[in-house]
Amino acid sequence: MPEGITEDEVRGLFSLWNNALATLDPKKVADRYSKTGVLLPTVSDTPRTDYASIEDYFTNFLKHKPSGEILESHVTIGENWCED
Repeated sequence: MPEGITEDEVRGLFSLWNNALATLDPKKVADRYSKTGVLLPTVSDTPRTDYASIEDYFTNFLKHKPSGEILESHVTIGENWCED
């Protein structure tokens, strides 16, 4: 049986996503999402439920040259899921 993800690995996922934002390439950001991922965007009322719509969202969002910063972390790990 494979080992589960660690808290440090969960925190590292944010860095991977934030680094993708820094490229300003919507494909690289969209690639950080699962094939069945859902994005509930911060600057849109439209949920994005497939790769094409997630990429489309970031095409416009990246024009603002965003970056993220975690100010406080509360990692929770479950079976086949995690959040921070």
